[in-house]
Amino acid sequence: MRPSERAPDALRSVTFETGVSRYAEGSCLISFGHTKVLVTASVEESVPPFLKGKGQGWVTAEYGMLPRATHTRGRREAAAGKQTGRTQEIQRLIGRSMRAVVDMKALGERQVTLDCDVVQADGGTRTAAITGAWVALKMATNYLQAEGVLKRDPVLDQVAAVSCGVFKGVPVLDLDYEEDSNAEADSNFVLTGAGDIVEIQATGEKRGFTVAEFEALFSLARAGISELQAMQRAALG
Repeated sequence: MRPSERAPDALRSVTFETGVSRYAEGSCLISFGHTKVLVTASVEESVPPFLKGKGQGWVTAEYGMLPRATHTRGRREAAAGKQTGRTQEIQRLIGRSMRAVVDMKALGERQVTLDCDVVQADGGTRTAAITGAWVALKMATNYLQAEGVLKRDPVLDQVAAVSCGVFKGVPVLDLDYEEDSNAEADSNFVLTGAGDIVEIQATGEKRGFTVAEFEALFSLARAGISELQAMQRAALG
């Protein structure tokens, strides 16, 4: 039995609240159970130096945990003067995930920055951030099209992410913290709407896991991400 009493193939309660930031071109507060991530999409009419004059844009992400996102107050990374390796790895993953479904030529010489701030953490913060970031990104490109800045939508497909793991010998979908911290194996899957793989992160935590277990996790992820993508579309109306 899972601590949450969910079935092995059940997501946590997932909600999207859009338009939560008055000033950002796109914004979304996403909840995966008790995990809550605020994502804002900001459009800048410039690109990084390595892209200047190339007629294409860029999508990037920043990620951070607010001080009381967990049971005890964490020090702001800005106060420490540097980001942790975990933070850098997650924000690069979010950026890669968004760029996998964006036509940079269609975006033109502008940058979209997705700021993903974890308000509350209970496992799956990176997967929630990716899933919410796509909604914020799509809101931003919809805004640019409505304003006549873009002639066509540079977002080619959806992208969403979910965690899966082996908990007490059973492959399960969408781990909360209690499951994640006690899982024998855990993984993060990032897939497009077409079902293409953007990234898979899979680790044996307490033991190696079998090919059959991996295939079960992948099957759970595909079904869960399909549900999440339907929710993404509904959130955008």
